[in-house]
Amino acid sequence: MADAASQGARVVLLGPPGAGKGTQGKVLCERLGVPSISTGDMLREAVTEGSELGNKVQGIMASGALVDDATMADVVRDRLAKPDARRGFLLDGYPRTLPQAETLAGILRDAGQDLDAVLLVDVPEDELVRRTLLRGREDDQETVIRERLRVYREKTAPLIGYYSERGLLREIDGNRPVEEVTARMFDLFGVGAAEAAGATEAD
Repeated sequence: MADAASQGARVVLLGPPGAGKGTQGKVLCERLGVPSISTGDMLREAVTEGSELGNKVQGIMASGALVDDATMADVVRDRLAKPDARRGFLLDGYPRTLPQAETLAGILRDAGQDLDAVLLVDVPEDELVRRTLLRGREDDQETVIRERLRVYREKTAPLIGYYSERGLLREIDGNRPVEEVTARMFDLFGVGAAEAAGATEAD
């Protein structure tokens, strides 16, 4: 991936709640010149466009139901076909399951593309709990936080193995100062430490 910074990249971002992956992902997207795309972003854009697909998604969400995998696949396919994703993208929140990972692989294969990397920002559970409790939100009780993390790890563990077997997984220790995490992330994409520091300061 030495030339990823100059050519863009197609990246999936994995990480537990509280790992800081959203912040790091934003910096990476700016450096690579690709859009940061979350599940929520994709759904909102589909609805805003008022297309047949958007109206279908809006109807599902209005009923309080979860968007099914088949419809979500259509939303992802539609979003990744947009001009701003031509050089690449960073997907956050999709895929969440093995079937979704297989679907994403199919979508990219049909477009003659492939993932360049899957970044896993990992942080020990006790540190994630500490960070979340520090926010002081009313619903951030330790038992609730640990249950969220249990569900995350249950769903994400298969994805970690799936992408590791395909040689795509790149792990980053998120239990480090923000600047160190950023520098490590840039290093994976062939950006020198000095350039990474400059990009971080610019943000």
